[in-house]
Amino acid sequence: MDTTTRTSTAERLGRTFGRGWRAYVRGERRLSRWLTSKGVPPGGAAALLWVVKLTVIGLLFYAASWLAVFLLLGIAAAWMAGNSAGDDDRWAQQDELRNGEAGFGLYSSSGQRLDPHDPHDPFND
Repeated sequence: MDTTTRTSTAERLGRTFGRGWRAYVRGERRLSRWLTSKGVPPGGAAALLWVVKLTVIGLLFYAASWLAVFLLLGIAAAWMAGNSAGDDDRWAQQDELRNGEAGFGLYSSSGQRLDPHDPHDPFND
């Protein structure tokens, strides 16, 4: 039997996300220390970091809203295209089997017989 434990995909993704988050926090602290070393007060550095964070979040929401608009427009266009073909069929008169001038057969909406027939055939009425 194999006694080694295997790392699940969820655990690997969690560890990767955690490493990325820790790297982000380290970079933020480094930037904050750099700003304070350049003469910016600590409260101002924190405020500047929050302004940058909120700007990035706002831009992401802006991009996501445009993507949602384009997705909804695409869905609406596909729905309209799907329904437009049904409307044409609904209003157009279709060919039908009926008794006409040349006997029983398939006639168009204008009254012309569409199926092949022989007028001299004794079985054709």
